[in-house]
Amino acid sequence: MPGKKILMLTGEFTEEYEIFVYQQAMEAVGHTVHVVCPDKNAGDLIKTSLHDFEGDQTYTEKPGHNALINKTFSDAEKQLSQYDAVYCAGGRGPEYIRTDKRVQAMVRHFHESKKPIFTICHGVQILIAVDGVVRGKKVAALAACEPEVTLAGGTYINLSPTDAYVDGTMVSAKGWTALAAFIRECLKVLGTEIRHA
Repeated sequence: MPGKKILMLTGEFTEEYEIFVYQQAMEAVGHTVHVVCPDKNAGDLIKTSLHDFEGDQTYTEKPGHNALINKTFSDAEKQLSQYDAVYCAGGRGPEYIRTDKRVQAMVRHFHESKKPIFTICHGVQILIAVDGVVRGKKVAALAACEPEVTLAGGTYINLSPTDAYVDGTMVSAKGWTALAAFIRECLKVLGTEIRHA
């Protein structure tokens, strides 16, 4: 089976693990991941953030490493039919890129084409900005996103921090601590088999 092409939607201060770990895992098994950000070109860098729970009422945020944009946003816009799936990484990026009409149009393409949609943490904010994408779906996300999922017509699934949830071809999880399970379920949806000899 040839590798699949995945479009990763990011913005400044997207969660660093949800970029780096996901991209490297997918590329390790032969898939291509194009990391895009509105108005950024291939070769540009974006700042990332690292969120953690350290005993406060909400998560803390620290600076992450810079992430490399490896596909020009405007080029990806014109080539959506070439992608097999879209991945919405979490962190703070989704709260502002979800208002970008071009990002919304990208998500709409994957939804209407019935292609796999992968979302983790705050990534669901990108999906709920497009009417109908989460309606009738069971979706996991950071607990702070529960009201938005519900208002968009979805059912919020309160998973453990290390689990992922699959509803049809939509895979979702609470946050970066679930990346192993999340990646495993994304691979299954993509039809990727890993066999141990």
